[in-house]
Amino acid sequence: MSNNSKVQKSNHNLECGSRGLFLEPYVSSFQLFCNYTSVKTNVNVQDLPKLPVPKLEDTLTKYLRTVRPFLNAEEFATTANLVKEFGAKGGVGVKLQDLLEKRAQKQLNWLEEWWLKTAYLEYRDPVVVFSSPGLVFPFRKFNNQEEQLRYASKTLLAALEYKALIDGDKIPVEMMGKNPLDMAQYKKIFGTCRIPGEKQDKLSFNDSKYVTVCHKNHIFHVDLWGNDNKRLSEDQIVEVLKKVIELSTSSCVDAIGVLTSDNRNNWAKAYEILSKDKVNKVSLLDVEKSLMVLCLDAPCGLWGDADKGARQTLAAGQTIHGGGSASNACNRWFDKTVQFIVGADGVTGLTYEHSPAEGQPIAVLTDFIINYVDKNRSTDGISSASPKEPIKLTFNVNPEVSNMIKTAKNNIDRLVADLELNCFTFDKYGKNFIKSQKLSPDSFLQMAMQYAFYRVHQTPGAHYESAATRMYAGGRTETIRSCSLESVEFAKTMLDARNSPKLKLESMHKAIKAHKDYTVQALQGLGVDRHLLGLKLTAVENGIEVPKLYFDEGYRRSAHMRISTSQVACKCDGFMCYGPLVSDGYATCYNPRDNDVNFATSAFKSNPVTSIKTYRKALEQSLQDMHDLLVQNTKSKL
Repeated sequence: MSNNSKVQKSNHNLECGSRGLFLEPYVSSFQLFCNYTSVKTNVNVQDLPKLPVPKLEDTLTKYLRTVRPFLNAEEFATTANLVKEFGAKGGVGVKLQDLLEKRAQKQLNWLEEWWLKTAYLEYRDPVVVFSSPGLVFPFRKFNNQEEQLRYASKTLLAALEYKALIDGDKIPVEMMGKNPLDMAQYKKIFGTCRIPGEKQDKLSFNDSKYVTVCHKNHIFHVDLWGNDNKRLSEDQIVEVLKKVIELSTSSCVDAIGVLTSDNRNNWAKAYEILSKDKVNKVSLLDVEKSLMVLCLDAPCGLWGDADKGARQTLAAGQTIHGGGSASNACNRWFDKTVQFIVGADGVTGLTYEHSPAEGQPIAVLTDFIINYVDKNRSTDGISSASPKEPIKLTFNVNPEVSNMIKTAKNNIDRLVADLELNCFTFDKYGKNFIKSQKLSPDSFLQMAMQYAFYRVHQTPGAHYESAATRMYAGGRTETIRSCSLESVEFAKTMLDARNSPKLKLESMHKAIKAHKDYTVQALQGLGVDRHLLGLKLTAVENGIEVPKLYFDEGYRRSAHMRISTSQVACKCDGFMCYGPLVSDGYATCYNPRDNDVNFATSAFKSNPVTSIKTYRKALEQSLQDMHDLLVQNTKSKL
């Protein structure tokens, strides 16, 4: 079987990708090595193949095809000439390709180090909304505080059991057809913390036996093992959490946690000032080294008269940004990779800092936790004879940091007010129906988004979808450029009432096939975006002037991703959510299940061009149109 066939037989392994600088036409200077506070050596324990460097000619041919929808004839001629010049014998592209291939020979993964820096650690916008996704768990209804804390206790125990599986290499190796996928990201979920720096952040990898707990903006060290080195039971964790609540009856005014929601340079300055105080330094280090964060949140009105969609939207906001400084945004530490959220009225889920890992390990963790809690698996008879008391972490806040906290509160409130969310379950059909039509569910849904965008804006929308390149050692993501000549033609054909159902159906099949074909290439590391990024970074690193290709309208428009999407599949009734990549764009994260699809869509209110309500309506109508077209075709054959 060919490699292409193997990939086509997979479930695409599509994962939530970066939300950072890879989209920008300019790249800042960068340091030569990854900046870890503690290093985990990249060892290819699975003996996976190395990420390939695509052939320059193939990438440039593919690139021209992907930019065509965004350019008129004159503009495309200019872009084509730049591409020809770039790839010509003796041209700068050939020189950069040679240097990149030499880099690839020396490194396990030629992109991994660069990607971490350019997409994440050098990215200066807040991780909130712009980088870190939220993941909403199925709703709970807590009738009292005891139920909230018991759920929180079960969540922590489930996470510990999952971590034990990771540490023992007992997580089943995921496969793409017959190809095993790199499982290294799983080992970066727990204990990892992002540390702010003025120009570039760091990652700190740790292992410990305690967690950070936030309640009413206070921050606590909570040991999950007792003095006798035995793990606490569910009841014991509940009792410790009750003590946390007793020690934080009023809200903390100097909410240090909100600083983690701010611009990275602002947070870095505050972090530097705080670190000069010995007490603060100890507290910051304590959070850094904890396994994870548990946020015991105040109620946010989940169980009002709202319908499911309104509850989904409210919960999405809580997991993405915490609802603002007057809600739960200060009751966070956004730099920790995993932050579990357990709200008093039943909002449950997590926020994850994106830099160490993609969405798939988090999605698998989610299903594990839900299964663990629902089956009440925490009654395992383990308990400690001497649980430790929770410790409230102390911070000495001087007037300068106090003003920074006020600024951070104002900034998060503006960001919360600007992010327009609309989350819903499309319940007319799910992936079972799409499969019954012998179509790829992911490609089908991607084309529905293309159709919806064109329906609203009457213009092609550059469209990002993440594809995992984990069949290679150290693989992260490649971009699937979902907007194609075929997808634009499909949208135009569908919107023209004069066209016959047969023509519409043919156009839809062509668009879906084109997307699937590009997906296969992206999963093999043969997309356009990462290769072009690698060539650009090669130029920067070697003091070569960045080629004109990267300043061209074709590059700019095709990389201005107005539709940012990712399939993050959970078996449970949950979904991932995040903000748009660009100011005039939409985000669409989706969880296709057998008979429905959970969607989380967002846009910025401040941009007059986009309306998430209008986009959702167009998406639902597009999904219905495509369904009806297929059903009509089936009936016509009977």
